[in-house]
Amino acid sequence: MALITLLTDFGLRDEYAGVMKGVIATVNPGARVMDITHGIDPQDVIHGATILAAAYAYFPPGSIHVAVVDPGVGGTRPILAVDCNGHRFVAPDNGLLDRVLMDHSADRAVYVENRRYFLERVSQTFHGRDIFAPVAAHLAAGLPLAELGPAADRSTLVRGVVPHPRPMGRDGLEGQVAAVDRFGNLMSTIRANDIKAMVGRQPEGQVMVEIRGHTIVGMASSYGSVAPMTLLAIIGSRGLLEIALRGGSAQNRLKAGKGDPVRVYLR
Repeated sequence: MALITLLTDFGLRDEYAGVMKGVIATVNPGARVMDITHGIDPQDVIHGATILAAAYAYFPPGSIHVAVVDPGVGGTRPILAVDCNGHRFVAPDNGLLDRVLMDHSADRAVYVENRRYFLERVSQTFHGRDIFAPVAAHLAAGLPLAELGPAADRSTLVRGVVPHPRPMGRDGLEGQVAAVDRFGNLMSTIRANDIKAMVGRQPEGQVMVEIRGHTIVGMASSYGSVAPMTLLAIIGSRGLLEIALRGGSAQNRLKAGKGDPVRVYLR
């Protein structure tokens, strides 16, 4: 039986995440459920898309990933079920799958419309409970994707929510801070491959990283490679450029946050 994972912006103070697990257990008592996180910043689709893409591949192939960061809940946005890279996703069509689909095209996608697999009463504000959770439970029990609704035109799925780095001169890139973790590390939209390609065009160049008026010279090999309370630029575990402060919070030191520009260039 497929594993179900949950990624939401619900937090843990309210009952939302627990109730979703209760619905899954009611519909499919044998289902296994694991949390990716319920700590996505409220209504922040870019944050959710970034973390989902970083996490899903570390779960077994065939896992069903339920992602609910859904500012348009109850409105006209569709709900998708998508097969991609050996995994299955149930998510609103609002760009939450943007980063997943950036690296791997969807093999199949359908609109989740068959109310037979919803709870009997569907609220306007909690589709995580009333649609996403029961649909995932049925999929884990072997329900074919096609039973959920009509095929989706994969070319029309919402994309471009997570901004791509843009060229800055011949040997530079400008991205932005996509998220801040609990340590105060600033996660950017610039990927390791972006920097690798830039360096490949000018191998003798020195990588420079600018943010909030501060310039960091070179890429650190580890947190421990710099002195305590020193700012550093590093490729983090998610494969993204991160700005950190060894032993402290780069967010606090730089007074930086989501959306702030991050520039990388060669000197």
